[in-house]
Amino acid sequence: MGKLMRRAGLILVGLVGGILISLQFSAMAEKEVQGSLPVEELRTFAEIFNAIKRGYVEPVEDKKLITHAISGMLSNLDPHSAYLDEEAFKDLQTATQGEFGGLGLEVGMEEGLVKVISPIEDTPADRAGVKAGDLIYKLDDKLVKGMTLTEAVKRMRGKPETRIKLSIIRKGETQPVEITLTREVIKVQSVKSKRVDENYGYLRITSFQENTAPSVVKHLNDLYAPGSLNGLVLDLRNNPGGLLHSAIGVSAAFLPYGTLVTSTDGRVPDAKHQYYANSEDYLRGGEEDFIRRIPVEALKVPIVVLINGGSASASEIVAGALQDHKRAVVMGVTSFGKGSVQTVIPLPGDAAIKLTTARYFTPSGRSIQAKGIDPDIVVEETPGGVSAARLRESDLENHLLNSKDGEREKEKGAASAGPEEAKTPAKPKTAPGKGAGEDEDDEGFEPPGRELASKKDYQLNQAINLLKGLQIIRGR
Repeated sequence: MGKLMRRAGLILVGLVGGILISLQFSAMAEKEVQGSLPVEELRTFAEIFNAIKRGYVEPVEDKKLITHAISGMLSNLDPHSAYLDEEAFKDLQTATQGEFGGLGLEVGMEEGLVKVISPIEDTPADRAGVKAGDLIYKLDDKLVKGMTLTEAVKRMRGKPETRIKLSIIRKGETQPVEITLTREVIKVQSVKSKRVDENYGYLRITSFQENTAPSVVKHLNDLYAPGSLNGLVLDLRNNPGGLLHSAIGVSAAFLPYGTLVTSTDGRVPDAKHQYYANSEDYLRGGEEDFIRRIPVEALKVPIVVLINGGSASASEIVAGALQDHKRAVVMGVTSFGKGSVQTVIPLPGDAAIKLTTARYFTPSGRSIQAKGIDPDIVVEETPGGVSAARLRESDLENHLLNSKDGEREKEKGAASAGPEEAKTPAKPKTAPGKGAGEDEDDEGFEPPGRELASKKDYQLNQAINLLKGLQIIRGR
């Protein structure tokens, strides 16, 4: 029996090694794997696998053990790498199209619990008051502890009109918060717009999906239909990100053709790339170049970009590009800080892995990872200097560091910026207000909410004031 088990262990070592080699993520990665296969560690893995098969209190399928091992490898790398089984892979593909079933939550894992990164605007979770930073410890009567993120997401998804109870640990609350939600087909309208104060445009982007950039062009045409605009507010607050090529397309709507938007840098050649405001980088297949339909005035109109702690990933790419090229003034508070690129690698059996493969950089060479975009002008969500407490990338367990060698990474990012001059952004200005210790009146104002271009939106009011050339004031 001992010989048989050792033989089985050696076979499993060969199998796992073969899987690692056969992934062939790139020629370089394949060379590294073939040249330094960790045989001793794989033998240990095989012995643990055999011990579970022989001695665990109940029989466990081989597929389940291997799947859990793969999932554990990925989830312990960083908060954004993950194993996607067939159902999760389909959900990911569906979500990028702007329609999917569920509650409307962007989530991650922390200490074995589901952590809410952001509720998606105008979804069941958002309307019920689920907040960023909430820790979900129970789904109906099932404890989350012990589940993978994929398993937890599966439980939250389901047929429309079915209900689920979330048990939540919330900072500042002494007792657990219980919220019962009714699942819906989530149809996310990623772009909304409105004319404010007659000659000023307001454009909100809630996420970056396949159709977001063409939709931005359509909304810009709608905004310009009644006449010229004196200024535009681009609202990226609470935007969790999305597709990279969509962010490039949105940037191209406001930047000269061929302008550098972002660059990425990773270990393998495929992860090193520069992305420009041209059709090769923002179109897919035989799509019509929607940028040709943009109003000419949109390339010159003064812009204020609003960001906050819920602005992440693709929204940070857009804000960083417009900031570095001096195309817009960025206003609000520091963004989330997700400056990493995830590559989805399909696997046999309609599964996939989502693997962090690179960091991205703004045109001037700044890495946003775990730091975020600092606004040019700091404006809190209320006149009293209060903004909602938010989870940020640097708060996530096992988050990818910005850089081990800041100067080396800065030089690398600057080199990748091509003809653009690397610049160090000026220290953010703070909107002038009352002196330290003085109270300010928040009455009549509110943080950004679901209402489009609300007159009570303090940050939006300050953006409009700036566009009008008025002094930004806080308080009365």
